[in-house]
Amino acid sequence: MKKILFFNYEYPPLGGGAANATKYILKEFSQRNDLKIDLVTSAIGDKYVQEKLGKNVIVHRLPIGKKPNTLNYQTQGELLKYSWQSYWFAKKLIKKNKYDLIHSFFAVPCGFISYLLKKQYKIPYIVSLRGSDVPGYSERFQSLYKIITPIIHLVWHNAQAVVTNSKGLTELAQKSDPKQHFLEIVNGVDTDFYKPGARTVIDKQKEFHILLASRLTKRKGFKYAVEAFAKLVRKYPQIIMRIAGGEGNATEELKEQVQKLKLEDKIKFTGLYNKDESAEIYNWADVFVMPSLNEGMSNNLLEALASSLPVLMTPTGGAEELVRDGQNGYLIKMKDMNSIVEKLDFLINNPQKCEEFGKASRRMAEEMSWSSVAEQYIKLYK
Repeated sequence: MKKILFFNYEYPPLGGGAANATKYILKEFSQRNDLKIDLVTSAIGDKYVQEKLGKNVIVHRLPIGKKPNTLNYQTQGELLKYSWQSYWFAKKLIKKNKYDLIHSFFAVPCGFISYLLKKQYKIPYIVSLRGSDVPGYSERFQSLYKIITPIIHLVWHNAQAVVTNSKGLTELAQKSDPKQHFLEIVNGVDTDFYKPGARTVIDKQKEFHILLASRLTKRKGFKYAVEAFAKLVRKYPQIIMRIAGGEGNATEELKEQVQKLKLEDKIKFTGLYNKDESAEIYNWADVFVMPSLNEGMSNNLLEALASSLPVLMTPTGGAEELVRDGQNGYLIKMKDMNSIVEKLDFLINNPQKCEEFGKASRRMAEEMSWSSVAEQYIKLYK
């Protein structure tokens, strides 16, 4: 039996895509009898909490002062608390268990913790890159990257393997460190939970639904989709937009934009939603739009594919692999409202194409199971 020490500072209900990926991978691991996993993550509130998945996966939630109203992101202070607490907690676990391997999601801070433990206990580690931990990924962290890039490269160079979740993220990481070797293991999607909706061609002709879904950060580029909607709604009064996701640094800007354009009756904000509500959100839609400026591998994209939606997305976050022009959607230009207008105009006028594209999206999603992702990691562990 292989014993794995796993680090990710976010785990549902904390965090976003990386948290969900960890959850699904551990769910698959919990069905095996050849693995024993200890996950060290963050708690909500001020108490340590332990959870079990099956007989072989234990989730250790460490208190970092996390408040229930900031579940979608972690502050630098919270990350520092997590780093300190998880390092000392892991040392206690290592005294009790003889781990074969450490697996960290995010090069910083989790990968750096793995690096320190490797130096002390000679335990090899792998690191899974998720986006923001790759220099150049986020405009918000440009000043921080200047400080932490040497640490990130140190973590990469000392890892047994460095894993990315998309071709685009691999290319970005290689720009930062051309000599480093990277492996790709893309995210999976739960095709049992996310299924095609019931909207028909006639429904789309009567009222056309446009969905944006993700945490509301500037990096998602949602403002360009709102601009496109404002132009289209003059021609097509039957269109409606829903912006679904927890608050981020673009929330107020987007709401002010909608008010300024006087589109409050046409564009609705759902706010933060949980997984139980997410399937209905996708099934409401006729098309999924993601004008992101940068992604790792977008879980929202995968969920939209599984929900049988045509997709408009910029060439980032796995879109180049998963969005095929004229087959299941279109690649749109970054920071380009007119590109969104052009493609939405076509789909609004051709609802039968939405049906065709949606079926192609679903077929693609059915090839991407979490069991396949977990199996790739298990091979890597071995």
